[in-house]
Amino acid sequence: MKTFLAAVSAVALMAAAADAETIAVSMQSFDNNFQTLLREGLQSRATEVGGVELQVEDAQTDVAKQLNQVNNFIASGVDAMIVTLADTSAAPGISQAAADAGIPLVYLNLQPANVDSLPATQAYVGSAEADSGRLGAEAACALLKARGKQDDAQAYLLMGDLAHEATRERTQAAKDALAASDCKGVTIADEQPAAWQRTNALDLTTNWITSGRPIDLVLANNDEMAIGAIQALKAAGTAMEDVVVVGIDATQDGLAAMQAGELDVTVFQNAAGQAAGAIDAALALSRNEKVASKVMIPFELVTPDSIARFAGRN
Repeated sequence: MKTFLAAVSAVALMAAAADAETIAVSMQSFDNNFQTLLREGLQSRATEVGGVELQVEDAQTDVAKQLNQVNNFIASGVDAMIVTLADTSAAPGISQAAADAGIPLVYLNLQPANVDSLPATQAYVGSAEADSGRLGAEAACALLKARGKQDDAQAYLLMGDLAHEATRERTQAAKDALAASDCKGVTIADEQPAAWQRTNALDLTTNWITSGRPIDLVLANNDEMAIGAIQALKAAGTAMEDVVVVGIDATQDGLAAMQAGELDVTVFQNAAGQAAGAIDAALALSRNEKVASKVMIPFELVTPDSIARFAGRN
């Protein structure tokens, strides 16, 4: 009898595995903090929904590697794919390959270049990137005004990967917000890409410091780069109350820097919300259900006054 029950259980488990929907995921980089949050969010949502098998691979910011991963996913006949792009301009080719194979595709977090012409079986889940740049710059302007620096502040921009639409939109929106506000007198002293990385931002900020030019404001496209700037400023003996530093994402490291009085502003990007939206969209598309071509998760401003609401959310 025990042998019979064990056999029945094994058959049931095999049937459940066979019924599970396989979603293959190509992540831009496992080394990127926010991409790690997305990966954890994808797994959490898949577990919550049940009946989903995730196959997750690291593209290591390599476009060729990511294209190879997508082609392998297609060859293995997965039910759906989720991609955080190594290069947003590579999206049309990925979309075409997925469409030709009849496999649903969801782009996550990094907006594809073809976002306005996605096939019916594809979608983008992310956030309106320009909003984050605008929110951060507006909050920075308020802080500069409080210090009487709105007319002569020297600002430095730390940009993400130039291949990403998020970099371009966050940067331009920040510039536009300053130009349209009481801070139109702020000078953009320099802007450089640091590829979302803390160490790159530290090196760039160190170079700015050693050039001898004043730094009143640092606008970073993400928290990692903002923290790199903070580390460079502190190493140079700069009083953090003399510099406004702005990040984006509201990561745990970012919030810790804010609690320490070093990061003045960040903007919450909802990793769990984006990841859950991507899983839900992928499953819906695999079941021939309609999904909006753009699923947008709002950004939210984070300051020392509101930080408690965002603890533990990224």
